[in-house]
Amino acid sequence: MSEALKQVARFLVGRYRALRPQRLRFRGAFASYEEAKAHVRSGLLAGYDHDAVTEVSKELMQQVPLWDYPILYWLLRLAPETKRLIDAGGHIGVKYRAFGPYLDLQRLDWIVYDLPAEVRAGRAQKRPQDSTLSFVDRLEEAPPADILLVSGLMPYFDGPLTALVRRLQTPPRYILLNKVVTRDGPTLVTLENFGMSEVPYQIRNEAEVPAALETLGYDIVDRWTIDSLTHRIQTRPELGRAIYRGYVARRRDAAAG
Repeated sequence: MSEALKQVARFLVGRYRALRPQRLRFRGAFASYEEAKAHVRSGLLAGYDHDAVTEVSKELMQQVPLWDYPILYWLLRLAPETKRLIDAGGHIGVKYRAFGPYLDLQRLDWIVYDLPAEVRAGRAQKRPQDSTLSFVDRLEEAPPADILLVSGLMPYFDGPLTALVRRLQTPPRYILLNKVVTRDGPTLVTLENFGMSEVPYQIRNEAEVPAALETLGYDIVDRWTIDSLTHRIQTRPELGRAIYRGYVARRRDAAAG
C-alpha cells in the first residue's frame, strides 16, 4: 500500500474512532491550549487543577518505570553537587517517594511546584518521613536550586520551556527533562482523557525544547527517546507519531564550576 493510501486509511480510522470518544485516551488536534480546553466534552472537568484529578494514576507515578532510569542515573551522578532540587510538575511528591530507596533524601531539599489542587493534596498527604519535601504553587516562590527536574510536565504546561525557567529566581546548574512529547511537524494540542476530566496535552515540534535550552544558555549533555510510549492521536493518526524524549542540560557558565 502506498503512503498516500495509508494516510487516507488512517484518516478514516481516526474519524470512526472519534464517534466513541469516551473510550479513547487521546482525541482531537488543536492549535492552542485554550482551543483544546474549549472542546472538552460536556459534563467533564476541564484541565488538571481539580481536587478529584489529584488521585489519577497516583500509585503508578510513585513507581520507577524504565523511562525514569536515565533521570535516576543523573540524579545519582549529580548528588555530590546537589543540595536543592525543584521538581516542576511533581504532583504530590511522587518522584520523591519513587526515588527514595535510591537517593539520600535527607541531605536533599526537594521542592515540588505544581497547580494549587496538587499542592493541597501533597501537603495533606505528606508523611512523617518526608522531612525534606515541601511544596509551592508559584514557581517564583521557590528558592534557588541546583537542579530543575521537569518530568512529565511539558505536555501539560501551557507555554514554552523558556517561560517556565525564567520564572525561577536563579537559573539552575542543570535541567533534567523527561517525557517531553514531540512530533515531526508543528506543535499541536490534543485532549487526554482522565475519566472525570479532559486535559489539554501538548505535542511539541521536536526542535522546540533543544532550541529553548540553547536560548536559555544550556548545553545538552545527554538525551534519549522512550520508544515504549510512542503513539498516535487515536482520532488523528494521520498526523504521525508522538515521540517521547528526555534531556539533561548543563548551564553553560556553570560547566567549569
